[in-house]
Amino acid sequence: MEHKPLVRLKPLDSPELIQTAANWLAQKDNYQWLQFGDGRHILTPQLLKILVQKDTHLLRVYTSEDGTPLGIVGLEEVNRNFKTARLWVVAGDRNVRRRGYATQAVSKMLTLAFQELGLHAVSTWIVEHNPSVRVAEHVSFKFIGRQRKCHWMDGVAYDRLWFDLLASEHKEYPDD
Repeated sequence: MEHKPLVRLKPLDSPELIQTAANWLAQKDNYQWLQFGDGRHILTPQLLKILVQKDTHLLRVYTSEDGTPLGIVGLEEVNRNFKTARLWVVAGDRNVRRRGYATQAVSKMLTLAFQELGLHAVSTWIVEHNPSVRVAEHVSFKFIGRQRKCHWMDGVAYDRLWFDLLASEHKEYPDD
């Protein structure tokens, strides 16, 4: 049996982690797939530090077993009244993509969202052609629709694929 990597979620609680996450989010091959408020793509360490302090955002760096930072997973637009949020993930270290780390990180963040925050539904959108669709499928997100030609990259409009997951549908992805 193949050993799957073990992932841990760590709060962005140090200037070093905030800087590492900001560096990942400043890379075009990461930020082009995301949207951070009013079309702003690049998050500076200062803006990231502000987001970490807001109740509407929950950000975690995901690490390997030995504590090496690998990427960042976040909940945004956390609404405790409607019990909803939107999820996103970025693999910061290109060398560990497609090995299951992001899937485990998303699964653990969903567990935190549903069990600790008491949320009922989490949504996400993924730009068409982005391999992250596999992560959403692995953790049982359901495809709910397509927002057409609304995400611009390099002068080309792409569709956003929308997914959601209810608390009752979530099963944490196995660590091994």
